[in-house]
Amino acid sequence: MLAVQHRPRSGPKPRDPERTRRRLLQAAFEEVYKSGFQSADLDAVLEKAGVTKGALYYHFENKEALGYAVVEEIITAITREKWLIPLQHADNTIDALAGIVRSTSVKSEHVRGGCPLNNLAQEMSPLDEGFRKRLAKVFSDWLDGVASALRDGQKRGQVRPDIDAHETATFFIAAYEGYISLAKNSQDAQVLRSGQKRLVRYLESLRPLTSKGDLEEKKC
Repeated sequence: MLAVQHRPRSGPKPRDPERTRRRLLQAAFEEVYKSGFQSADLDAVLEKAGVTKGALYYHFENKEALGYAVVEEIITAITREKWLIPLQHADNTIDALAGIVRSTSVKSEHVRGGCPLNNLAQEMSPLDEGFRKRLAKVFSDWLDGVASALRDGQKRGQVRPDIDAHETATFFIAAYEGYISLAKNSQDAQVLRSGQKRLVRYLESLRPLTSKGDLEEKKC
């Protein structure tokens, strides 16, 4: 586990503390995404956020506390907005999941950077229990959200009744993250595009067999 260097809150209270805190978190997220947590430069965070070191330590006791907050607030929010909210409001589970997969960015900067959640998990989970627990919660909430959507789809007749929703969600997320990691390693967007197509095909295979029969009838 990383050694924690405690610093008391210091400096005057910022004029708009919530805005200052949001700027610090966003700047820290961008720095960690670019360089990793261990190599993240607090001076670069301060410059990007446009705040003083006193403002940083007013809000966060140390670098670890700032990193934990990035996971709890920024990365959690990204996962919720990309996955959980669309699934909660979906009319069709398979269509919604396929739409999310297709919406994943294949821009060069995102292929180069990879998944911020998985990046931190790979880097910090073996080193720091605070990070591991927080990252595990994000993964768990994501997994539960996909599994719950699949169960809901089963109840609506949109998803095959013979699949185990939790196991299917686990495989799907692992495959999704795997393709992003492969694309990052190869620095090749085509790897991710290929992965998107294969994942959508896998999702299509989760539709009820009756639906496939109906499609065949329409072709005849």
